[in-house]
Amino acid sequence: MTKTFAINAGSSSLKFQLFEMPAETVIAKGLVERIGIGDSIFKIEYGDDQEFKTVEDITDHGRAVEILFEKLKEFKIIEDLEEITGVGHRVVAGGEFFKDSTVVTEDVIKKVEELAEFAPLHNPAEALVMREFQKRLPNAHMVAVFDTSFHTTMPAVNYLYSLPYEYYEKFGARRYGAHGTSHRYVSRRAAEIVGKPIEELKIITCHLGNGGSITAVDGGKSIDTSMGFTPLAGITMGTRTGDIDASLIPFLMDKLNITDVNEMINIFNKQSGLLGISGVSSDMRDVEIAAYEGNERAQLALEIFENRVQKYIGQYIAAMNGVDVIVFTAGIGENSKEERENILKGITWFGIELDPDRNDTRKEAIISADNSKVTVINIPTNEEVEIARDVERLK
Repeated sequence: MTKTFAINAGSSSLKFQLFEMPAETVIAKGLVERIGIGDSIFKIEYGDDQEFKTVEDITDHGRAVEILFEKLKEFKIIEDLEEITGVGHRVVAGGEFFKDSTVVTEDVIKKVEELAEFAPLHNPAEALVMREFQKRLPNAHMVAVFDTSFHTTMPAVNYLYSLPYEYYEKFGARRYGAHGTSHRYVSRRAAEIVGKPIEELKIITCHLGNGGSITAVDGGKSIDTSMGFTPLAGITMGTRTGDIDASLIPFLMDKLNITDVNEMINIFNKQSGLLGISGVSSDMRDVEIAAYEGNERAQLALEIFENRVQKYIGQYIAAMNGVDVIVFTAGIGENSKEERENILKGITWFGIELDPDRNDTRKEAIISADNSKVTVINIPTNEEVEIARDVERLK
């Protein structure tokens, strides 16, 4: 038995899980939030429901990693660093360069840094954290797992924009997608649940959280996905617009007297979506409560969210010429029976029928009726275990 870390570094956060492999037993898990912001929060769960939490200023990701290793030793989660033989790092942008997870080398880290133009908030932090783990675990087998790699199987007809072709050739202007590790995990798990080879299935995976994306998985491969060049595109999200007409950018900049295009993109990323429409919150739970209490804008936000998801499901049924399984996952997808019901009741023409009792769950379950022509499954995503599995696979 070996111990393997799954690491997910965000722009101001660090999520982690420590597994015993190959049993996939979680030994410890936790999160560092507000890195570099002040009043940072470090949380870890381990042992028999033991927990530790502290609030202090954690200035950067290097210090976050340092505290993590201090607590691993202090709480006797590990006795010796040599017990940790593997580390998997989630990386947001792999561009066209990384078509699969890959063993971490200095060249790989440099390439992750170069690809920061595609994920400026994430890739630099992920590269830094890789270096920090290399310092402390020089003998561990380290693997980079890319959000975009699952989507590199998309055909050109789906990943290219209708722009001058040279923009793709020179600058890499194309659809890359995101949430690939989640889509990969839940599509494979769905095939296991229905008891059929994934190569024989047409699956639509709906990763619905504060950020959301829909993916068409045909024969185990991503053939299309809703997020685009960046995670701004696709469905309506917590604070992101989803798909818009690009001509709105200069139009609104003129109306709002904005001269820096990055300010406009920031509005699209952080002030739009459920928050912008409802005026209440970016959190689906808050919007649902407000709508229940009669807030018309909150109700409209829910309907727009559901409408955009329905449209993508419809697109992908057309793209694959059918669908066998629809999967809901992530914060909203896993936990909101109301949103699952509202999304599906608008597309029953395809033979989709939900079972209300089965749908009343937050756990892994088939939630469609026995006579439904399409199997609908609720699957809590587990990107961390997928990362740990890739470490094992590439040893």
